[in-house]
Amino acid sequence: MADAALELASLKKTLGLTVPELQTNTNYEGLTTIASHLVKVAKKEQLLGTTPEKSALVQQWLEYRVTQIDRRNNQDDKRVILKELDCYLEDKVYMAGNSFTLADIMLYNGLHPIMAALTHEDREKYVNVSRWFNHIQHYPGVRQHSPVIIFVKNRLYPTVH
Repeated sequence: MADAALELASLKKTLGLTVPELQTNTNYEGLTTIASHLVKVAKKEQLLGTTPEKSALVQQWLEYRVTQIDRRNNQDDKRVILKELDCYLEDKVYMAGNSFTLADIMLYNGLHPIMAALTHEDREKYVNVSRWFNHIQHYPGVRQHSPVIIFVKNRLYPTVH
């Protein structure tokens, strides 16, 4: 729960909210439910999708975050997730259409420890995920407390004499 609290505090900063604690008369529970609520409180509903289809896609990716990314502990499971996302992102800039959404923020936060643990060579295997991840980590206000992950842009090949 401490990680979730830190992530939600980071999201509040990203959204420009200054409330010290989540205050609501309802009993919201769960990381993505609270995150969605914070987006509404910040009056940035466009982050939840601007059409019914995009909203459904955002919700799908939020669910993917908690059911797939957060529950994968071993390296093989993490590789499967990275392969799935790499295929999905082959022709996309963002997770849910052509604009930045809450799905991008939440998947970035969920993937940060996985990406940080990869070697440069491993990151190159997942070129589309790496491209997306690098783009999102430089999106204004997203990274907050997480250290920047460096991606090698040019491969260096040994010279042949």
